[in-house]
Amino acid sequence: MMHKAKTAFIVLLIAAITLLHGCAINRATATVDQTTDLSALQTFYVEKYGEDTRDTNIIIKNKLVEMGFQVSETETDVDAVVTYVDKWFWDITMYMLELTITLRDPESDFPLATGNSYHTSMTRKSPEGMVDEVLTNIFFSKQKQGVDSDK
Repeated sequence: MMHKAKTAFIVLLIAAITLLHGCAINRATATVDQTTDLSALQTFYVEKYGEDTRDTNIIIKNKLVEMGFQVSETETDVDAVVTYVDKWFWDITMYMLELTITLRDPESDFPLATGNSYHTSMTRKSPEGMVDEVLTNIFFSKQKQGVDSDK
């Protein structure tokens, strides 16, 4: 009887550790096409994601301006179009689970650079923090190709 209780306790302990570890996952990545010169990109148009009800596009615009870039209200005469997908999740409160931002060629729609931030409940960031993390990784990472950081 004592052996069964001990075994059950160990199984529960392993399950709890596994679940808690899963709640603390985060990821921040950036990939820049090898032919892209990010320093040549100065003017952007941020295209609002159709399912965005929390104005993530405005947070992205504000961060780009803060970083010294120009943001146009139209898609004409820009160096890149910024598209994004934000995913939200409920865990006591709503929070941004994942954000992917892509810089695209305005003529061909080719992805010039892509960044992603993924934070589960235990490591959640504000939407501003997620935008900052993604754009910083795209523009200022030391190794532009395939940057991956697990903070």
